[in-house]
Amino acid sequence: MSAVRKGGNSMQRKKQGFSLIELLIVVAIILIIAAIAIPNLLRSRIAANEASAVGSLRTYNTAEITYISTYPTVGYASAFSALGPPSSGGVTSAAAGLIDNVLGSGTTSASKEGYIFTLATTTGGTTANVTYTIVANAAAEGSTGQRYFFTDNSAVIRVNNTATATANDVPLQ
Repeated sequence: MSAVRKGGNSMQRKKQGFSLIELLIVVAIILIIAAIAIPNLLRSRIAANEASAVGSLRTYNTAEITYISTYPTVGYASAFSALGPPSSGGVTSAAAGLIDNVLGSGTTSASKEGYIFTLATTTGGTTANVTYTIVANAAAEGSTGQRYFFTDNSAVIRVNNTATATANDVPLQ
């Protein structure tokens, strides 16, 4: 009879952890998944910023139409802050309370969700503002947005894919 060894067969050793090859394979798989997912995430973020910009332009259009109906002697608001909430007291033509403080924070420029909005008005024969234009451009082209948007007192939102949008660009579908 042969003697039985204590401790078992030397081929049945317990592994203490992962080998270097196994760890490298896992890291490589994670990097491949990240390389696929990150561009999709960035495209989704740009699409969300553009949708937010269009929504903000719709909000501005509605606020400007309400503003001119409420204050016909003033005409359209010449500053985003005139459409925004009052700091104290009641609403006036200087702070009509028609939009939130994010969109109504600036005078002729405001920013939200990666887009910068710029407001311009023109006066008619009187002192009233008879037209307005609002342009929405990406704060960082290709990173926060890829398209450019425009609206005016016609309340039609227009889009341009390569340069700042104007009244001559195609309406947003």
